[in-house]
Amino acid sequence: MSSFLDRTIARASADKQTIVLPEGNDPRTLEAAAKARDLGIANLVVLADKAAVAASSLDLSGIKFIDPATSPDKQRYAETLFELRKSKGLTMDEALKLAEDVLYYGVIMVYLDEADGMVAGAAHATADVLRPCLQILKTKAGAKLVSAFFVIVVPDCEYGKQGAFIFADSGLVQYPNAEELANIAISSADSFQNLLEAEPVVAMLCHSTKGSAKGPSIDKVVEAVQIAQKTAPELKIDGEFQLDAAIIPAIGASKAPGSETAGKANVLVFPDLDSGNIAYKLAQRLAKAEAYGPVTQGIAKPVNDLSRGASADDIVGVIGITAVQSIGRKAALK
Repeated sequence: MSSFLDRTIARASADKQTIVLPEGNDPRTLEAAAKARDLGIANLVVLADKAAVAASSLDLSGIKFIDPATSPDKQRYAETLFELRKSKGLTMDEALKLAEDVLYYGVIMVYLDEADGMVAGAAHATADVLRPCLQILKTKAGAKLVSAFFVIVVPDCEYGKQGAFIFADSGLVQYPNAEELANIAISSADSFQNLLEAEPVVAMLCHSTKGSAKGPSIDKVVEAVQIAQKTAPELKIDGEFQLDAAIIPAIGASKAPGSETAGKANVLVFPDLDSGNIAYKLAQRLAKAEAYGPVTQGIAKPVNDLSRGASADDIVGVIGITAVQSIGRKAALK
């Protein structure tokens, strides 16, 4: 277990949040719930039918199980959903049916503060996980879109925060425009501060450093830098940078003298999903970096989407991250 994950689990354990896992019919979710319980990461609520729980050979004591189809809260949840969506044409009958859907049930729990966060996606597509989030929770104040990032921890690395970085967007937004790119940068800075507990230094990346090349893709990044700096002047955000100018002090000083971000970046914002996804996989496979994510940002309350290839240990890590996101959200509201 990495120092990042160790610290995340310690923080989650010190201030237990209630995390709902809607995919309890998947054996990986049940295994993750048992492991998270043993580590003391969170108070867990697992949505599953009784047959799936009964068929498991795991010790599942201390974990709360709910079957949405037979839950006494189903009517109340359906009424909540109806009130939220009736202006969009949702009928009460449709709301009752949706309240039996594990993803909708889990998101309503979070909306009503009966859970602090949700982790799903091992058995559902990203679109299915995010749809109820956007319909019910909506976006966080100040965020104009939902994006995703990876925490990348590179072993024996002197750059970033002792080898730790956030790579964004590496999992969700395919072709962000300048305004969306600026929003991703600001959200990623906030995520870095919360999860890594250090000052974020944000670099907006492309194949040019401070005008060394020209082209529409570079213009987009330059515009995004301007928007981000104007929107969040308190943050260290700069660009456009090539990767080496962003993270290596000597190269940053040479290519972008006077920039307080060049050579010091720990949050790397990529111009599109292609580059962000390729970059995180290169770091993971060639540099043997640990990659945690995709972690979702921009939703009003913490909900994270797993890879459908996620292992039980992956789910445990995301439970910890989701709990820490909830702790940070509550602290910001005080």
